[in-house]
Amino acid sequence: MKPRVGISRCLLGDDVRYDGTNKRSAAVVELSAQVEWIAVCPEVEVGMGVPREPIQLVAAADGVRSAGEVVRLQGVHSREDWTERMHDWARDRVSALAAQRIDGFVLKARSPSCGPAGVLVQHAGVESTPTGRGLFAEALAMTIPGLPLIDEEALEDPHERDQFIRRVREFARLRR
Repeated sequence: MKPRVGISRCLLGDDVRYDGTNKRSAAVVELSAQVEWIAVCPEVEVGMGVPREPIQLVAAADGVRSAGEVVRLQGVHSREDWTERMHDWARDRVSALAAQRIDGFVLKARSPSCGPAGVLVQHAGVESTPTGRGLFAEALAMTIPGLPLIDEEALEDPHERDQFIRRVREFARLRR
């Protein structure tokens, strides 16, 4: 039985990014024979549409947790606030993925919704810092402790890819 691994839809070649493109990953294609993909696009599923305004994480005391930061999720130009909608959707979607017994997740690097680490956070009067985590990735990490997470950039490294698959198989074994 193949492990069930969640994946950001754009990495599979689906044109769901803000600009209507994708980020199809050769490393993802290599893994396709070894895993069952469960595709997710937080931004589309929360109702942002394609194409859409880019979004960003902005430091805010009244925000939600994002790694070591407290942030709001806002449109880059309009400043439309997506924080509560994304936070609530992510909580519910991750609960559904947990019920599907996913064994790992491949996320889009640096994405304000999916980035597992190093996501830019805008700070008033200061340069942005790569100290955030996408709000969906945050929900995955908090709701399914120990779930193997990786971004597509790390997955390009054969050693990292092998380590990820080992962690996924071990996670699956322990859950079953």
